[in-house]
Amino acid sequence: MQIAGIGVGNGIAVGPALRMPDPIGEPDDVESLAEAPDEYRRVVSSLEAVTGELVELGHQAGGDAEEILEAQSLMAQDPAVVDDIRLRIGDGKTAERAVFEAYEEYAKVLEGLGENPAARGADVRDVARRVIARLRGVALPTVPQSDAPFVLVAHDLAPADTATLDLSKVLAFVTRDGSNSSHTAILARNKNLVAVVGAAGSDAIVNGQTVIVDAEHGRVVIDPDESSVAAAAERGGTVAAPRPLTPGALADGTPVPLLANVGAPEEAAPAVALGAEGIGLFRTEFLYLDARKAPPVDLQRSRYRDLMAAFSGRKVVVRVLDAGADKQLAFLGHTHEENPALGRRGIRALREHEDVLRDQLAALAGAQEDTGADLWVMAPMVADVAETAYFVELARSLELSTVGITVEVPSAAVLADQLVPLCDFVSIGTNDLTQYALAADRMLGSVAQYQDPWHPAVLRLIKLIGDAGHASATPVGVCGEAASDPLMAVVLVGLGAEDLSMSPGALADVRATLARVTLEQARELAARTLVQTSAADARAVVAEALG
Repeated sequence: MQIAGIGVGNGIAVGPALRMPDPIGEPDDVESLAEAPDEYRRVVSSLEAVTGELVELGHQAGGDAEEILEAQSLMAQDPAVVDDIRLRIGDGKTAERAVFEAYEEYAKVLEGLGENPAARGADVRDVARRVIARLRGVALPTVPQSDAPFVLVAHDLAPADTATLDLSKVLAFVTRDGSNSSHTAILARNKNLVAVVGAAGSDAIVNGQTVIVDAEHGRVVIDPDESSVAAAAERGGTVAAPRPLTPGALADGTPVPLLANVGAPEEAAPAVALGAEGIGLFRTEFLYLDARKAPPVDLQRSRYRDLMAAFSGRKVVVRVLDAGADKQLAFLGHTHEENPALGRRGIRALREHEDVLRDQLAALAGAQEDTGADLWVMAPMVADVAETAYFVELARSLELSTVGITVEVPSAAVLADQLVPLCDFVSIGTNDLTQYALAADRMLGSVAQYQDPWHPAVLRLIKLIGDAGHASATPVGVCGEAASDPLMAVVLVGLGAEDLSMSPGALADVRATLARVTLEQARELAARTLVQTSAADARAVVAEALG
């Protein structure tokens, strides 16, 4: 029996499975019988304890784990969430339920920002679980102990769990939940751990079963035959050495700069450490989400300066405020919409509130002046020529020299030959382009199977954009999380992408895979995917060709 998932790295491991106990359950939504001030004091005490626990675990782990766990510890003291908990307790919620609801809402906000911030939603939920366990006076489920090496199987792993794994005992891990861009996946790469995450069928694995964890092919084999075990053991006989942080390039020397997607200035330094050659997508929503009004220009300028200083002299692509859909902001006039993903979001909302857009562009221009960064600015959710011309002209009038758009609406891809020549660059947002091309809301689990950028319809739209860029000598990049898939990265280059931006933890694998193919080979593989009839077939073509 085989289970499909998302491989982390290229390794393989074989061993007996050992399951982590199930996570603590959701607190019941019942009326509290305790006094609100007493309940709130319990929460404050538990939050302080969890903060200290995460900081101490970070100190013990060191390296990237320390930064990730310290960042997670700040979530336990986020003033907006703490205030939300206090209000819920005042409304009669128990301490446990108030913590659960407040952090769950926080996690959903992050998940609405795209895959990289969405990955932080798991960190938020882990904080909530830790606080609830303390409130209940119970221990958190922990990694099982064993005298012999084993494959760890879990619903999900928190960064703290991954950072403290005993590598002499844990051969690999498999999780039902999780993504390629989660902090857990990043730490697994840094530890050179074999892992498959997002393996929905892994609940079928029971303690003691022999499993093969094949990260390269994103699969888990349960109860394999002897020949499969022998072949896997032979492949997994050595541990790969750390890969050098060289610039991204193909086998023939064609440069393919590898950039990072980040959502806050604090994420810049870790991205550099993982080999990012610049920033391909800086999401600016973090400045606006908890604000009752748009932040002042001086504050914005300071925060943008923090980011650009970390990439002095290197490319930094900033996307202006992408509000709407699941990110509703009152100061942009957002109200309830029946289908917000198809409503007033991105450039549509900004055109109606041009003062907000002008302030942001002015702040970005100021930060560029302060740092000398190679700043590229782009607008979200552009659909046609009129929106493209509006943004490009406005940004240039405010002395921004490199101005472009994200192509994530199918109409923009179809009209790429008209839109691309108006810009200094374009960047393809594969997440939303896939959502709209296949009419599948990316926030709905019931249609998650359609959220696959390998679908030939999506690939054909990307080719239209790549062809338009080539014809007009306009740089084309990709900032969607599809670029985090090493095999997809080859196809994107073959379709015309000149640089790729992704979750920082994916940089090493993508760099290594691109170095195996020439530009001609990438174009040939891309052409073969375009004639397939399904996403699975398109991916299989490339997987087979690259071994």
